[in-house]
Amino acid sequence: MLADKTKLAALLAQLNINYEVIEHPPLHGSLDADAFMVERPGTRLKNLFLRDNEGKRHFLVITAHDKQLDLKVLSKQQGLSRLGFASSERLARYLKVAPGCVSMLSLMNDKQNEVSVWLDQDIWQGELFHCHPFENTQTWLLNKADLEQFFNFTEHQPRVVFLPLR
Repeated sequence: MLADKTKLAALLAQLNINYEVIEHPPLHGSLDADAFMVERPGTRLKNLFLRDNEGKRHFLVITAHDKQLDLKVLSKQQGLSRLGFASSERLARYLKVAPGCVSMLSLMNDKQNEVSVWLDQDIWQGELFHCHPFENTQTWLLNKADLEQFFNFTEHQPRVVFLPLR
């Protein structure tokens, strides 16, 4: 079962986290957003749900919307077997969202804390971030301090890392 954004909104209200809502047509990736989100404030993100070669470890990697990562170099850098994209079934199982709908906010659904979070050091200097609320027809703008509070609540401590370019 996929996640419900009304539960996310209730959690953010409980945590006194405010956000701005931007309604838009379905955006299936960062390229789709280029035409619509270019003039919006904040850091636009690319969210990659990855798994190691054995499929035992899962990672939510968050970087700039236009950055092309070198997964081979990243795997070596992190001392892991080959990293690859996780299936839509794994995405639904661990983060309870469909492809094209993943964001930092999806960590609310990882109750067992099975997903590690890596934030690109190049983007984490920003103060306002674009996040999908479990669907790709809205973008919620959240500030960094509120996202850090959200991470603490979900017990996900992101690693801020250097993400190599391809």
